[in-house]
Amino acid sequence: MTDDATILSATELSAAIRARRLSCTEVMEAYLDRIGALNPQINAILYLRPRAELIAEARTADAELAAGRYRGWMHGMPHAVKDLAEVSGLPTSWGSRAWRDHRSHVDALHVARIRAAGAIFVGKTNTPEFGLGSHTTNALHGPTRNPWNLAKSAGGSSGGAGAALGARLVPVADGSDMMGSLRNPAAFNMVFGFRPSFGRVPGSGKGDVFLGQLGTAGPMGRTVADMARLLGTMAGYDPADPLSLPDEDLTLHETADFAGTRIAWFGDLGRYLPFEAGVLDTDAKALKVLASLGCEIDPVVPEFDMNALWQAWLVLRGFAATPALTPLYANPETRALLGPQAIWEVETAMGRSSAELHAASVLRTHWYRTLCRLFERYDFIALPATQVFPFDVGQPWPTEIAGRRMDTYHRWMEVVIGPTLAGLPVAALPAGFSASGLPTGIQLVGKPRADRHTLELAQAYEWAAGLPVAQAPA
Repeated sequence: MTDDATILSATELSAAIRARRLSCTEVMEAYLDRIGALNPQINAILYLRPRAELIAEARTADAELAAGRYRGWMHGMPHAVKDLAEVSGLPTSWGSRAWRDHRSHVDALHVARIRAAGAIFVGKTNTPEFGLGSHTTNALHGPTRNPWNLAKSAGGSSGGAGAALGARLVPVADGSDMMGSLRNPAAFNMVFGFRPSFGRVPGSGKGDVFLGQLGTAGPMGRTVADMARLLGTMAGYDPADPLSLPDEDLTLHETADFAGTRIAWFGDLGRYLPFEAGVLDTDAKALKVLASLGCEIDPVVPEFDMNALWQAWLVLRGFAATPALTPLYANPETRALLGPQAIWEVETAMGRSSAELHAASVLRTHWYRTLCRLFERYDFIALPATQVFPFDVGQPWPTEIAGRRMDTYHRWMEVVIGPTLAGLPVAALPAGFSASGLPTGIQLVGKPRADRHTLELAQAYEWAAGLPVAQAPA
């Protein structure tokens, strides 16, 4: 057994397994040893399968390699799926006491693709109830702690995934993103997250497949190359999803030249958004790295009513989030099991009309076209990935930033809604640490459907910044 396997990037690990420099059994033992040592403190991985079962599956993967059968780039690699996606044979709770006894009998589409690439599922990663909120805690599983500081939040809703990556409990991780759920935990855990263009990763076809255009599955990694590799596995057209995008080569061009690339820096949106002291100063370090690549960065304030955009967001998010919650809310027994975020979403959505929904969608259209006009002059947009540093893990959510009260449980993450509403590709990049050692990051937003180009600039940034593969002190 060796702990060295957990230090390798997922791309390096894949190559080592295929060349049989490391056995799948050695890799599984190394990761399970690390999970056993650190996960009780961090609480990132749920429903961990029995060690004997996992070692047996790893040995089978070794035997397949010996016989010349190679499943794919994740052959024999341990993987934990965010607990908002179903994995056949494992529990799925969606972080809720209302689903505590549910066991899945099917794979979500992106999970099936990860399985086909050779991954061995070791368990699930923690998430807030139904993914509501950017702080991973729930009444069923408890909080996930930040591996850089166990007293702090790991972010969310892919907080379990981000913390597991930062602590080297998994080689790569899947997550999902509606309101920064891949971007906030990437910033909080000093890893990379990528919200793909809407439709790049198809949905699994449950319920509505036409109107819910805010949330999407996506990858996280300790390197951009790892993240891009997982995206290539998860992505691809599926006829069951009418909004899924055609297949596209997502292989990164490592020699891409970004000299003269123009980036619009939104910052605090003309003092519209409040920030904890030090966040923007740390983000400035990331902008210097981009400038060192030859990028030209201009402060830009979009010509748009940002508060109107927030109000439209509340309507559209409520419309997307409440259909699955309403039956639970309608039943007094299950309503008693719901957390305050879920109840707030349902009760807030109840009073809204179809006319309000239409108006919010029209305003969203205006926002998209505003950004398209901006992209006539700029190649990318950059924003902070979060408005605060990781906060105390026992705090439900930040209620105030820089003296300004947050009027909802998620207002403190308002900085992420613009790219979501436009359906644009967004890479979350580590920016650095506060004076007290807490991580934060920035969002790099690409043009419509320019996923590969966005990832290529993210990789150039990673190399220019000299970022090591994340190794949190926990």
